[in-house]
Amino acid sequence: MEHNEEHQRRVHLERIIHSPSYRLAYQDIDFLMRSELRPQRMELELLKPEIYFAEHGIESTIVVFGSTRIVEPAEAAKKVERAKARLADTPDDRRRQRALDKAVRLAAKSKYYDMARQFAQIVSAAQTEVKRQYVVVTGGGPGIMEAANRGAFDLGAKSVGLNIHLPQEQQPNPYITPELCFQFRYFAMRKMHFLLRAKALVVFPGGYGTFDELFEVLTLRQTKRMQKIPVILFGREFWQHAVDFAFLADEGTIDDEDLDLFRYADSAEEAWEMIRQFHHD
Repeated sequence: MEHNEEHQRRVHLERIIHSPSYRLAYQDIDFLMRSELRPQRMELELLKPEIYFAEHGIESTIVVFGSTRIVEPAEAAKKVERAKARLADTPDDRRRQRALDKAVRLAAKSKYYDMARQFAQIVSAAQTEVKRQYVVVTGGGPGIMEAANRGAFDLGAKSVGLNIHLPQEQQPNPYITPELCFQFRYFAMRKMHFLLRAKALVVFPGGYGTFDELFEVLTLRQTKRMQKIPVILFGREFWQHAVDFAFLADEGTIDDEDLDLFRYADSAEEAWEMIRQFHHD
């Protein structure tokens, strides 16, 4: 009888020790992922990069946005050749013809990969061990983001990647400073870190994600809810065709003065000079 009771006590104690409620709260991932803990998770996503930036002496940043699909020229040329080969198998396939047309157009934009890399090299050349000003920050992905991180990497300078956790598998590009590569769950916290220390925003051609980030900044600047920074749209031809800002002003949906919230640039040197002049550097 006593042996049976002792066995029951041991079994019950094991259940207690292994119960989720007994875990230390900060080690209980299931608990931390509960919907009630969302505010705490968001606070952690705010604090973690802040602490790492401080430890690495990062005082200011330059943010680079752009398409994940604009790759370096050699890779873009390979994609065109693969699209041509697929179309050759079925010459009447409209979808494959469309794919080839888009591959050709993206290949024409591969020059922006080289320009983003060059721009980051120019910016990062001013970085020192004592004061880390104008540190390049990207979304941490491929394409234009990779090019910008790569430009800093070329010079042995630090750069930041703010990656986002998405349903589809995504990896950071290999040129980010490892200690400054972060992964976010919440877009809002990620966007906040893009802008907290930003001294400039340089936006290369891109899609929905690039437009989202650009217009958030323009809205914050228009409503005077963030620091004054130059917003540079890289590639005048693309941007003037993609967004008719003058039409918005003519229609009265924005003020004429809102057109002064951004500028166009077509070379790395031109963009850098705009930033220097803006900050009287």
